[in-house]
Amino acid sequence: MQIGMGRLLGVWGLVAHSLSGRLLLLTILYVLASGALIFLPAMGIEERDVLGRHILSAELSILPFTTPGQDWPDELRTNLLKHANADEVLLRRQYQRDYFQIGAPHARIDITIDLHREQFWRDISNALDCLINGGNRTLHVIAPTRIKDASSISIILSEAPIRTALITYARRVLAAAAFISGLTGALVFLSLYYFAVRPMRRITGAINAFHDNPEDASRILVAGPRADEIGQAERELAAMQKDLNGLLRQKERLAAVGTAVARIQHDLRNILANAQLISDRMAASADPDVQRQAPRLMASLDRAIQLASSILKYGRSEEQVPVRTQFALRALFDDAAGAARQGCGEREIAFDNRIDEALMVDADRDQLFRVALNLLRNACEAGAGTVTVSAARAGAKWAVDLADDGGGVPEKVYDKLFQPFVSAARPGGSGLGLSIARDLMRAHGGDVALFSTSPEGTVFRLTLPGSE
Repeated sequence: MQIGMGRLLGVWGLVAHSLSGRLLLLTILYVLASGALIFLPAMGIEERDVLGRHILSAELSILPFTTPGQDWPDELRTNLLKHANADEVLLRRQYQRDYFQIGAPHARIDITIDLHREQFWRDISNALDCLINGGNRTLHVIAPTRIKDASSISIILSEAPIRTALITYARRVLAAAAFISGLTGALVFLSLYYFAVRPMRRITGAINAFHDNPEDASRILVAGPRADEIGQAERELAAMQKDLNGLLRQKERLAAVGTAVARIQHDLRNILANAQLISDRMAASADPDVQRQAPRLMASLDRAIQLASSILKYGRSEEQVPVRTQFALRALFDDAAGAARQGCGEREIAFDNRIDEALMVDADRDQLFRVALNLLRNACEAGAGTVTVSAARAGAKWAVDLADDGGGVPEKVYDKLFQPFVSAARPGGSGLGLSIARDLMRAHGGDVALFSTSPEGTVFRLTLPGSE
């Protein structure tokens, strides 16, 4: 018994916690509710019909005795009145009342029902009262009559046959309602299961399968041709899984590259160290050609060392959590511009700083300096002659625009400009500057974005929290 109860509870828990199970329970509930709405009015109508049939039987039984001058034998009279389906019948005329006693007279009347008016809710109440409490009571039923010169007819009878008829009818109604409701509920459930639950199970299964191994491209959901919300959800999920799978593959390749670079780090540093020693000796040479070529060689070695260090640092994600302080934003960009000019070589670049001297920001100065220096160097490498920096309030943040008059960002790198190893300024760039800049800005609760670009120039926009 306990095992059976445990299984029953287990099945109930499974049904109650699944979408299809809940849908089935709700369908059964709604079908039962609709059946009740059908049953109650039907019982009220049936009770009125049953009483009406008793009235009709009474009218037909007494009709021969309402004609004046007719003398009927007692035996015929008794046989006719037996079909009245009532114990007492009272016919009201304009000047007289005809009383017919068919069965034993009743000492008292428990309920009086008037059928002269249609009373929908009263009929339902009387039917329910008869089913629940009836059986041994006496009814007095008053109704209009079709007998000539009579205003109404009344019958007095036991409630037992009325209740028996209602019980029989109730069983038929419940059986018919159960069949119709069950068929309707099954059709509704199957329709919803086919059009909603089954596709949702397919989507859920695809999500679970992809979660187990997101790097397996064969687990990506194949969207169906449906044009409704389910079909849209399938297509969006398939696109998201495809994008995520591609990102994971790219991440795996980048991890492999990082591992390979880390393995050659020691050898690369030794090679670069030896090259630096050789370049230092060459710088001490008195040969004019050597003196002219040595600075270029040293600059190339410095760029190689910086590139290797940047790649290693990016691969290890060594960026620290921002240490926020209050500082003047204008002065920071002045310092970054001075450092950027040194990296532009012999070419002169004008720097127009339009930031208010009183503007204070809450950020990590060193990290924000790196971001500004990177953007200014990119402008220099893009061939800009003038860089203009301005700041304006943008809601709760500051928007800082760096506009240059360089040649613009190539269209082919628009969508992947901030991805690692993508360079828009020059072919020899590492392609890590903008990616690192975005990581630093987002760590501050801000961002960096390409605001606009054209052959006449480019505008990068920094957003970061600020305070007056």
